[in-house]
Amino acid sequence: MREYLEQIERVIAQGPYSDDWESLSRIEQPRWFNRLKLGIFIHWGVYSVPAFDNEWYPRNMYIQGSRAYEHHVATYGPHKDFGYKDFIPMFKAEKFDPAAWAQLFEETGARYVVPVAEHHDGFQMYKSDISHWNAFEMGPHRDVLGELSAACSARGLVMGASSHRIEHWFFLGHGRDFDSDIHEPLQRGDLYWPSIPLDEHDDLYAEPAPTQEYLEDWLVRTCEIIDRYHPRILYFDWWIQHSSAKPYLKKLAAYYYNRAAEWGVEVVICYKHDSFLFGCAMPDVERGQFAELKPYYWQSDTAIARNSWCHTVENQYKDALDILWDLVDVVSKNGCMLLNVGPKADGTISDEDRRVMNDIGAWMKVNGEAIYETRAWRAFGEGPTQVVEGQFSDGEKKAFTSADFRFTTKGCALYAIAMKPSDDGDYCVKALAQAPVEVARRFHGIVKNVSVLGKDGPVQWSRDDQGLHIHTDWRMGDMPVSFKVELD
Repeated sequence: MREYLEQIERVIAQGPYSDDWESLSRIEQPRWFNRLKLGIFIHWGVYSVPAFDNEWYPRNMYIQGSRAYEHHVATYGPHKDFGYKDFIPMFKAEKFDPAAWAQLFEETGARYVVPVAEHHDGFQMYKSDISHWNAFEMGPHRDVLGELSAACSARGLVMGASSHRIEHWFFLGHGRDFDSDIHEPLQRGDLYWPSIPLDEHDDLYAEPAPTQEYLEDWLVRTCEIIDRYHPRILYFDWWIQHSSAKPYLKKLAAYYYNRAAEWGVEVVICYKHDSFLFGCAMPDVERGQFAELKPYYWQSDTAIARNSWCHTVENQYKDALDILWDLVDVVSKNGCMLLNVGPKADGTISDEDRRVMNDIGAWMKVNGEAIYETRAWRAFGEGPTQVVEGQFSDGEKKAFTSADFRFTTKGCALYAIAMKPSDDGDYCVKALAQAPVEVARRFHGIVKNVSVLGKDGPVQWSRDDQGLHIHTDWRMGDMPVSFKVELD
């Protein structure tokens, strides 16, 4: 590890970015990322074997009295005899077909893919020189991240990687509370190392704080992913915001940005909360979105399942309409959506996930023109339905109407997307009403033509002081309807 740390320091010293916020704030968030609009997030690992509770099963199974604890004892026996590590031989991924996954993601309409390279459980889904507890040496005996990167790149999908490693500091800590398979001696490189008991996850100064040894291990693991797989996107979960991580975050960002400069590419770091100084990376909102248009690029991450990021037998699945509503809303506000799917332990993707992804893909084939490569307009939209701002709000069922519109723009076209089809085929876009030039906040341009994406032939439309009136019987079930308004 010492040699790798020395390499990290050399790359930082020799590159255009140094490990301080002032230098890192000079990075420009790349336009290419914002053009992609829809990505696929993948939570798949050893936790997919029990397929119970959620991806926090490895932690919860060691919390006495919890639902996962009781399930584990009843199903697998005492923890001292069957612990989390004993799921690894059961994680065979015998039906994992990266080419088939890549095809499904492309058909869903995704333009980028971000697999979880290492989750809180500490099991690496890639070939690693840092620890033997990885999918190449155990379980599937395959370089999952490498194979998937090759398959997705072959279809033109931009590849990223997600690291949730830093949470491993405390994730398995409660296994020390009773007679389980988590006990000393534990050393760096072990699956269960360090298993520190800690429950104050949202305290920026929570003690005991990660040690220098642990944070250096985190840094080297992350840089190994960068050097081995060249991801264009790096995603981090929330706990990198802990105060102890700040110096290492700066080193990681400087190393990544300098490596990208060597390779002649632009890269993106996605972060939550305020773990990075604003402007040094791209903000991400977990299972939620902003209520208003933002002048900067951002990302919303959400999942097909409401209750879990990984596959479980109890998953509660959203409808494609719920996801498309969020996608259209996010894109209109200058954002992208990272949509998670949780494959089964054998490497197959459930019928429920596929149904949702197929429905999204069918809509995107018709309406993608209003999504991909677009920019935000002067207003994100209009209508009576208010969107709740903030994380973990995607469980709230929205009730959009045909009077709710979201706007995107590209070239000389303004896309007005009606969030719900009108029962009588009549629509009114109030933002495009004719108004005296003295009304500064109103649109004063010329509308040349209006068409509906997916419908051939002319569309009835007119414009007055109430708005742009459109009539069409075109619809794709209850899915949003996209109007292309050509301006002059």
